Amino acid sequence: PKVAIIGRPNVGKSTLFNRLVGKRLAIVDDTPGVTRDRREVDAALSGKQFTFIDTAGLESSKGSTLESRMRAQTDVAIEQADIILFMIDAREGLTPLDEHFASEVRKSKKQVILLANKSENQASIPGALEAYALGLGEPLAISAEHGNGIGELHTLLHQYADDEPEEEEDDADQPIQLAIVGRPNAGKSTLFNALLGEDRVLTGPEAGITRDAIAVPFEYKGQNFKLIDTAGMRRKARVTQKVEKLSVGNTNTAIQYAHVVVLMVDAIEGLEKQDLTIAQHIVEEGRILILAINKWDAIKEKAEFRDMLEYRLDISLPQVKGLPVVMMSALKGKNIEKILDEALSCYELWNHRISTAKLNQWLEHILAHHPPPLVKGRRIKLRYMTQAKTRPPTFAVFANKPQDVPAAYQKYLVNSLRKDFELPGIPLRLVFRGGKNPYATK
Repeated sequence: PKVAIIGRPNVGKSTLFNRLVGKRLAIVDDTPGVTRDRREVDAALSGKQFTFIDTAGLESSKGSTLESRMRAQTDVAIEQADIILFMIDAREGLTPLDEHFASEVRKSKKQVILLANKSENQASIPGALEAYALGLGEPLAISAEHGNGIGELHTLLHQYADDEPEEEEDDADQPIQLAIVGRPNAGKSTLFNALLGEDRVLTGPEAGITRDAIAVPFEYKGQNFKLIDTAGMRRKARVTQKVEKLSVGNTNTAIQYAHVVVLMVDAIEGLEKQDLTIAQHIVEEGRILILAINKWDAIKEKAEFRDMLEYRLDISLPQVKGLPVVMMSALKGKNIEKILDEALSCYELWNHRISTAKLNQWLEHILAHHPPPLVKGRRIKLRYMTQAKTRPPTFAVFANKPQDVPAAYQKYLVNSLRKDFELPGIPLRLVFRGGKNPYATK
């Protein structure tokens, strides 16, 4: 069953959401209105499966304002939910907003559990008792922050869940995690909605609308994906507010656990230093990087733009030569499928394994044509090579003086590997190890 957590701003919805799913996923802060999009996460409570939905605080807003768009997302959550956890703040007691939205929840005809949050001391008892007036049944006194009453909430929820938990998926069925990142207002959420074919997350002209990293399952050409929309990443020096720091932390976590990362760049503003900083971070994490140039239809001098982009990438990102670049328009839905096609192609290369025999034949050929340079009058001997792991492809080279292999020669080996084994656009790692000296202890 789907369980939506509903209530006015700052009653503790995200805190409860984090406690129920068992992870600190949603951003929590004392500032009202931190949560904007609805966030869905599957979780098990004592062996029974639920889908929990965190929502924005209910506010009376109309028109095209950000608040009204947030309210629309919450209305969708109420419509999709099987169970509604309606929260009030027991410390503050009942408010007109609570009464207004309780009447709307009653009209939904959904199963409702009334929660009086922040009930960790005697001072909150009067506020919890006031909740009877909402007509939503007996309030359950809880403290999402301290865990009081959560056991009773589990018991209430269990009566609506299936007895058998879902079977875990095999690794082969695991979705490709695809995160969309970039500077604020680059069009990340617009692309996210375009790929899903629905207005799943908030979009608009305001910069920094997205705060939480929102993940939604999606299928393309028979392959399961998990699309992740993230908050915009500005330069560290400009990030001063606590909520934005938490948002950027969520984005970095999304990059760390993603398989494919789509870096959105506003074509009108061009490739800036911050874009390259984000790209460097993605490559250092070993993730697949796809560069998506948004608002391509607004560029008149396309050939000139391509030449400049190619030059910047050659200079700034030489470690991922052949990086896939997609010229697209998220708003018009132009070329967005090409991003997924590139993701599928690169994902296959990212998981590619080369046999040890082929690698050593290749190494022998390389050494015959371009051996390592002398270091302090002594020659470096590269004895053996094998692929240590995939995701990203990582190769171990055994040498007599591993610490002395020049950076330029390491770069030459990586570029040759990429070219000869046709591994364009994905990060490759080369690790040099020393062989054991049988006379070391004699």
